[in-house]
Amino acid sequence: MSKAQVIDEHAVIHSTFTIEKTYPHPPARVFFGLTDKEMKRRWLIEGEGFEIYEYESDFRLGGADTSRFSFRGGPELTNDTQFQDIIPSRRLVFTYRMTIGGKPLSVSLVTAELLPSGKGTALTYTEQGVYFGGAEDVAGREHGSRVLLDKLGEALGE
Repeated sequence: MSKAQVIDEHAVIHSTFTIEKTYPHPPARVFFGLTDKEMKRRWLIEGEGFEIYEYESDFRLGGADTSRFSFRGGPELTNDTQFQDIIPSRRLVFTYRMTIGGKPLSVSLVTAELLPSGKGTALTYTEQGVYFGGAEDVAGREHGSRVLLDKLGEALGE
């Protein structure tokens, strides 16, 4: 193995990405979809191939969500979220930590901003993260976030 091929197993990647999406629902409805325990469970961790072991939600400033699940028999994933700032129907700021198979995967700060747009809502989702893998983890997270925001739209009845 050449020196260029050696990967530092302790390296981290810092990255930021932004996703803009418009929903045909007013901000209050989109905010509900982002924060209601049952609604969030449907678009965030349920789906074909998922096995859910735990899901708890305490949506309030300083509150936390906890989930443990696996996908298609793979290793257990955890997502521990804490709510840092809440302005109903306008803004949600949270941090979350993910693990896979008990090993740290990432730690992120997310800002979800909702603005009226015609009869709907323009959502700007910005994630600033530290990823404990390679650059493919960042691309995968952005792709996964886009898929989840599409699932939110489906749960809202787009």
